Amino acid sequence: MSEFATPPEESLSYGEAMEELNRILAAIEGDAVDLDELGERVARAAELIRMCREKIDQTEFQVRTIIEELDGRDED
Repeated sequence: MSEFATPPEESLSYGEAMEELNRILAAIEGDAVDLDELGERVARAAELIRMCREKIDQTEFQVRTIIEELDGRDED
C-alpha cells in the first residue's frame, strides 16, 4: 500500500485518519506533491476531515448519553 493509499474510510481509526492527514499536509507543505496530484490529495484530506468530524460527533454523543444515564441513576 502506498503512502497515500485510500482504504475505505470505515476501516480507518481516528488515529489512522489523522496520521494520513498529517502525511498529506507534510507532502503539500514540502512540495512533495506534484501539481497534477494536488487536487486529489486535497479531496482525500477533505474526506478524512469529514470522517474525523463524524467520529468526534459520534463519540461526543456516546459520552453525553452515558453521562445522562449515570446522572439519571444517581437521582433514583
